[in-house]
Amino acid sequence: MNPAKVAGMHSPLLPRPGLRRLLLPALAVALAFSLAGCVGMWGQRRHHESSSVVQFLYPDQDLPFVQPAIPTLRLPLRIGVAFVPAGLSGGRGFSHIQANFTELQKTELMRKVSAQFKTLPFVQSIEIIPATYLRPGGGFTNLDQLRTMLGIDVIALIAYDQAQSSDDTEASLAYWTIVGSYVVPGQRNSTHTLMEAAVYDIPSRSLLFRAPGTSTIQNHATLVRNAHELKKSSAAGIEQASAQMTAALAQELELFKVRAREEPATVKIEHKPGYTGGGSLDAGFSLVLLVLLGTAGVRAVQGKHPHARK
Repeated sequence: MNPAKVAGMHSPLLPRPGLRRLLLPALAVALAFSLAGCVGMWGQRRHHESSSVVQFLYPDQDLPFVQPAIPTLRLPLRIGVAFVPAGLSGGRGFSHIQANFTELQKTELMRKVSAQFKTLPFVQSIEIIPATYLRPGGGFTNLDQLRTMLGIDVIALIAYDQAQSSDDTEASLAYWTIVGSYVVPGQRNSTHTLMEAAVYDIPSRSLLFRAPGTSTIQNHATLVRNAHELKKSSAAGIEQASAQMTAALAQELELFKVRAREEPATVKIEHKPGYTGGGSLDAGFSLVLLVLLGTAGVRAVQGKHPHARK
C-alpha cells in the first residue's frame, strides 16, 4: 500500500476535522458547567460538636427547671470534676472531622481545674470523675448518684462547644482555571470554640459560679490541605479556650470567696464533725495575711534599730 495514501487515510475512531471544530466549543461549554457544578458541590461546609451543661442537667424541656435552694457548704469540701457527655456531632459536607478533643486532653484539663481547687484551704479532696460515670441527659439524678458513690459535695462540670465552617474563596475559580482538571479550590476556614466550667452544689442544685473561655481562629488553605488545617485549628481552639477558662476559674474562685464573706444570705457555711478549720471560706487566706503583716512589722522594727541584731 502506498504510504502517502496511508498517511492521508482518516481513522474511524477519530472525528473528522470539521466535526472536531464543532465539538471543541461544545466540550469547553460542558467543562465550564462541570466546574461550576463542582464549585457548588463544595460550597460552604459546617461541622458542629458540643456538650451542654443545660442539656445534661435539664434533658426534658417540657419539665420546669429545678428551683435551687440556698446552698449550705459543709467544710471541708469534697469536689468532683467531670466532663459533660458530648452530644451527637452534626455536619454538612464535612468528612467526619472531629473536634480533636481526646480523652487524654480532657483528663489533662480536669487536672488543671483540680489544681485550682487544691489551693483552697477548705477543700479536703478532689475527684476526677471518669466519663463513663456520667450519662447523656443524666441530670441531677446522675449527680446524686455520684454524690452517694464518691462522697462529693460540689461538682465542676466542664462542657465545650466547637463550630467549624469552610467556604470557597474568590481565588477558587483561579485555581480551577490554572490547574485544569486538578481540583484545588481555595478555602476560608473559621473555628469558634467555647469552654465552660460550671460549679454546682449538688444537694441544693445551686450554681455557685461559672468560668468561660473562648477562641476564634480563621485561616486559608487549599482543598488538599483543608482537612489538615481544620484539625490543627480544632486542637488550637480547644487549647486556647481551655487556657482562658482555667484563668477565669481562678478569678471566679476569688470572687466567690469574697461573695460568701460579704453576702452570707447567698451561701451558708457549716463545719463537718471533727473539722477545726476557720469559720469562713477565706480563713486560710486571713492566716497568710497575718503572717505577712507580722513579717512586715518585724522588718519595720529592724529598720528603725539597725544594730538591734548585733
